[in-house]
Amino acid sequence: MFFRKSSPFADNDLLSVIRACRVNDPRAQRTLFKQFFGYAKSICLRYTSSTEEAEDVLNEGFLKAFQHLDSYDETLPFKAWLRTILVNTAISHYRKNHRFEQHTSLEAGEQVAFDENIVDHIAAEEILALVQQLTPTYRTVFMMHVVDGYSLHEIAGILSHNEATVRSNYARARQKLQVLIKQAYPSYENSGSGATIPYHEN
Repeated sequence: MFFRKSSPFADNDLLSVIRACRVNDPRAQRTLFKQFFGYAKSICLRYTSSTEEAEDVLNEGFLKAFQHLDSYDETLPFKAWLRTILVNTAISHYRKNHRFEQHTSLEAGEQVAFDENIVDHIAAEEILALVQQLTPTYRTVFMMHVVDGYSLHEIAGILSHNEATVRSNYARARQKLQVLIKQAYPSYENSGSGATIPYHEN
């Protein structure tokens, strides 16, 4: 019976782990997965509505990472490279599994201001839990724009949708999140802390 010899690597030497993963060393792959599991899951949770869905995206993202490790430039931060793969995987998951909500414009009289003064009082995990309550379209557009820095024009291109529709969905996502925050933390509604989540037009 043939046994494949594992490549030598040190758990505390990331490059040696990555190089061992490149030759499909299963022990190195488990090590890399374990070291970046928490970081990766936090990214996937931002784009999904449940832990189970996040783990599906996470597993698919790591599979893609292992398959494309040869393209990783060792002079650049590995976390940033992995993050790009995970975000792209989450976006692909959304495109395959969710129908885009076609809101071409806001109705007359609707408010787009996102003036919640309570954000500073809420833990990041609690904010994430509220973001997960948004519809898949709202959540995806919001996270791509606010957290991952895509312009609304870029999001429209990536999702293959009209830019006006993307802008409307972003405005609606901010409105909905404001409502969710005020419902969850009514005692902070008039806190006057001055904290806001920015509204980006680009």
